[in-house]
Amino acid sequence: MAFAFIQLPNRLAAQQNAPEASEQQPASVNQQKPGAGPQVATGMTSGLSTEARLQNLLANHEYSSIEAQLGQLAPEQAEFYRGILASRSNQLDESVKLLEPLLDAITKSGDVAQEKELRTALAEDYLRLGEWKKAAETYQALESRMKDKLTQDEQDDIEMPLKLLPLAAGDLAPTVDPCDPFQVQVSDDPLGLVDVPVFVDARSRQWMLDPTLPFNLISRSTARETGLKLSNASATISTLTGHPIAMYAAVIPRITIGGRLTVRNMTVFVFDDKDYHFPKTGYQVEGVLGYPALSAMGSLTVTSDNTILVRPAKQISPPAKDDLLTAGARFYLDGDQVIVGLGKTEDAGSNAGDERMYGVDAGGQQTYLTSRYFDEHAADLNNQKVEMFLLPGAPSAQPAYVAQDVPLQVGTTKMTLHFIRVLTAPLGSAALDDVYGVLGADALGQLKSYTFDYRTMRFAVTTE
Repeated sequence: MAFAFIQLPNRLAAQQNAPEASEQQPASVNQQKPGAGPQVATGMTSGLSTEARLQNLLANHEYSSIEAQLGQLAPEQAEFYRGILASRSNQLDESVKLLEPLLDAITKSGDVAQEKELRTALAEDYLRLGEWKKAAETYQALESRMKDKLTQDEQDDIEMPLKLLPLAAGDLAPTVDPCDPFQVQVSDDPLGLVDVPVFVDARSRQWMLDPTLPFNLISRSTARETGLKLSNASATISTLTGHPIAMYAAVIPRITIGGRLTVRNMTVFVFDDKDYHFPKTGYQVEGVLGYPALSAMGSLTVTSDNTILVRPAKQISPPAKDDLLTAGARFYLDGDQVIVGLGKTEDAGSNAGDERMYGVDAGGQQTYLTSRYFDEHAADLNNQKVEMFLLPGAPSAQPAYVAQDVPLQVGTTKMTLHFIRVLTAPLGSAALDDVYGVLGADALGQLKSYTFDYRTMRFAVTTE
């Protein structure tokens, strides 16, 4: 079982049109497909200035390598990258403290790359902190100043917060009642994702868990049944489903997750039922628990027996000694992505740069490794099977090997995934090509359990 982590473009359309693999043999697996975009650079490039190298590392999510160089940077440059790293590590107050004082100077400097990174990080910080008005203003300033300098991927990344936040600008940040750790029985929905029991207006419901979605969502029919007041204004977005949908804002006075964890004054955005309905399975999404809910839940251990162990961020009793996850691999938040550093052990002799950065998309039905992984493991794949693979949301299929065994290391724990597709050419999307692969529901389903602890920003697994 699995829950969703990366919101891919046109997610709803992708889930409704799950791909089927073909065994057609390509003419050449090493030939890049026309229109696929340039090959993404891997690692640091010699001959670049310090700033260019750091920007290259940032684009490639090589956060440990940036961290290792902080002591060699000029003070203001070091403060900038410390702030960005704090934002990626979900240390929101620290990120704001470091980045806010730099905004005017970087804006006046004319350094477009730094200004874009700084404004984006601050906007994400305010959003995760529940400071809706500040977040709305910061996204609007980002779009206004950087509009001509944002790639299409970057414009898509900010569409939801840019358009939806003004609807909730007057809302207060939600509050969470302290709660001790608890286990909750969950169910797999027809999409292969996890539905969590919640209580809204004293009625039991099943809501999809999608932690990297920046907001909580609710269907119009559920909002109506629970007596929620919708905002007068609406906003139309396209990136959630691939089709234009109108959304409103509302506030749930009290919602209880798993029968134990209570959140008060939780802002939600309201979609029409038909816009989050899956005709092939008849599945209707009643609501979605996004990042604000996950932040309150603190740490989640998802097991193969359909249970989730929740260790809340705020607890009533003193936490147990082993409450915080300190082992495993570090993970980071970058927009709507969860990025995990795999392959680096926790031994003292490990060097920054040993990690390989992977996305986690348990909402995707298939795991795949990108051309960056292929470039490093091509010799290991010579005798493996090749087939055409269509990534959900991609315009066309491309050749991919099927690796029978893929060994990966999560901290000091070794895991081996089986029958994983390895793409041979870039997809043309920076958000996907800049990682070594995306771990989907089929990969996580091979594990006995996996844990994401948002309090320590650690990811851990247990194998059979």
